[in-house]
Amino acid sequence: QVQLVESGGGSVQAGGALRLSCATSGFSFDVSEVGWFRQAPGKEREGVAIINIGDIIRYAPSVKGRFTISKDNSKNILYLQMNNLKPEDTSMYFCAARPLIGTEYPAQWPYWGQGTQVTVSS
Repeated sequence: QVQLVESGGGSVQAGGALRLSCATSGFSFDVSEVGWFRQAPGKEREGVAIINIGDIIRYAPSVKGRFTISKDNSKNILYLQMNNLKPEDTSMYFCAARPLIGTEYPAQWPYWGQGTQVTVSS
């Protein structure tokens, strides 16, 4: 059974920091692309930070320089360190994974967590 469980969300003031964690099980974490997404009410879901099996990282322009994605393959855990948080970072944050199939990743992300809320006040 695939599980992704996020933790670490909360309420902080602008300029503050939070560290999100995503504990995973039930799939091959070390051969998966994993990442963080967020969705605010009334807005489309957006990719925040993604790391692939070669440790190549992509960040959304809005978070580059402030957020850091990392993973521990030995523990199957994904992290997102968020510094200098801004009110516009307020959102539900989700971790997701897509295992490599052969030599390609599927177009869709099949595995998702339930999300953790991040609220940044000004």
